[in-house]
Amino acid sequence: MSKIRSLSDLQDALDKSLAWRIKEIAYVKSNAMSSISYAQAALLRAGVPLVYAHWEGFVKGASEVYLEYVANQHLRYEELASCFVVFAAKKHVASLVQSKRATINIEVVDFFRNSNGKSANISLSNAVNTESNLSSVVFQNIAASLGIPTERYAAYSNFLDQSLLDRRNKIAHGEYLDIDAVAFSHIADEVLALLRMYKTDIENLASTNAYRIPVEA
Repeated sequence: MSKIRSLSDLQDALDKSLAWRIKEIAYVKSNAMSSISYAQAALLRAGVPLVYAHWEGFVKGASEVYLEYVANQHLRYEELASCFVVFAAKKHVASLVQSKRATINIEVVDFFRNSNGKSANISLSNAVNTESNLSSVVFQNIAASLGIPTERYAAYSNFLDQSLLDRRNKIAHGEYLDIDAVAFSHIADEVLALLRMYKTDIENLASTNAYRIPVEA
């Protein structure tokens, strides 16, 4: 059974997910900064993929718990913001596009015609896809799919794609990459800032019921 039912459940899940990531990034950063010579260079290189992993892991996890929270409000289709109706309608749209069978296509059309008044069935399975390569474009697509404003994240596009993702990919693929302590410190601090921003955005949307559309009785 799903556990994220209340606003406090959501906040607790987000708090726990972020807290250990902050500690681990701080620990790696501290050790790298206090090391010298070759040991420092190795720790700095190893730290980049780890920081990236926290970026991807938190975005995916936080997005999933928010989606789970919305699903557990058991709202009707007409009460949900459009971005969440998409999660319920995706499988039907896929059937309509892929199937050549008239009966299946008719069932899909019936779903769209008759969905008002029914509780939305939001699919949580594989709903959030980071594509194992969380670029600025992939991230903003995930954020937009949850109704999270993406404007202020646009300023971080270069950082996400070049400073973080490109370096992570090179290191993960076995390339030698020389990164100094100042550059690594900047990466760690920027990722922590982004994680806090994303957490705050989700909490604000949940607390203001931004996921729902008021429907007159």
